[in-house]
Amino acid sequence: MSSFLFLMAALVGFGVTTVLGWWLLPFLHRLKFGQTIREIGPSWHKKKQGTPTMGGIMFILGILAAVLGCVPVYYSRGGGETQLMMVKVFAGLCMALGYGMIGFMDDYIGIVKKRNLGLTERQKLILQFLVAAAYLTACAMAGEDTATVIPFIGSVDLGFAYYPLAAILIVGLTNAVNFTDGIDGLNTTVTFFVFVSLALCAGAMSMAGLSTMGVASAAACVGFLIWNFHPAKVFMGDTGSLFLGGMVGALAFGLDMPVLLLPLGIIYWAEILSVVIQVTYFKSTGGKRLFKMSPIHHHFEMSGWSEIKICAVFGFISLVGSALAFCCVLFGV
Repeated sequence: MSSFLFLMAALVGFGVTTVLGWWLLPFLHRLKFGQTIREIGPSWHKKKQGTPTMGGIMFILGILAAVLGCVPVYYSRGGGETQLMMVKVFAGLCMALGYGMIGFMDDYIGIVKKRNLGLTERQKLILQFLVAAAYLTACAMAGEDTATVIPFIGSVDLGFAYYPLAAILIVGLTNAVNFTDGIDGLNTTVTFFVFVSLALCAGAMSMAGLSTMGVASAAACVGFLIWNFHPAKVFMGDTGSLFLGGMVGALAFGLDMPVLLLPLGIIYWAEILSVVIQVTYFKSTGGKRLFKMSPIHHHFEMSGWSEIKICAVFGFISLVGSALAFCCVLFGV
């Protein structure tokens, strides 16, 4: 039954996402929902001006259709998972949708104002922490404890400190995934390997609901990549990147192993750290830059790497980190 469930989730996630492109792209063009390219960005990105953004709606609907269509069938037929696991699946999906809504507001405001700015940083952070708090509250009310599993070590109870640490990690991860979106196909490629690993980890731990969500998310990434591969016909926007960050966080916390985000998110952390380092170095040296441009993928782009090469190299690094995370679960839990 689980194998059939995974297959159906993959087909629905991929199919809905891919097919939506035929309708959504012309619709976004008619609404003139095109990306505004920043003046400080690479000069050759100017040709991308006007490319439809907010395309993340495609895979959001694809994942939503797959999860809501497949997971309830599994539980209704005696899937054998606890009520807590059901809450983790659907609360996690709601958290991802919450982040997607924040991204939608950010994209919409930026498009209406015809500039590459949306919500203020403070507004986004407040909303992001509220969404994370709602997810953690839902899990706690369903019986989730404050313990986290560390491979090769065991369960570690963090007590009340678990909640602020978890919220900070979820928000940090979501923004790191957002920073990874900047060139054609990059975020989709990197996150595909992360979802595959999380689906395999959940499967190895007999968490079919979470595994189905991971499979659907990975398949939807492939469906979106058809439209987002260089030269991209559509961008995911903050609508998509924040949703992906929320989904990755939901799966990792659903497994009770947020520590897996260290190897899984190797590219995400490199991206957000490059921004922090660049800003800190710039301020401390009176205007000097350590990187040609941040996030780090733009540094390599400014160094002469093609967008396809960056996607391939970063995707391979993500594959290695994702494989390491799966091995930790397979042999260390």
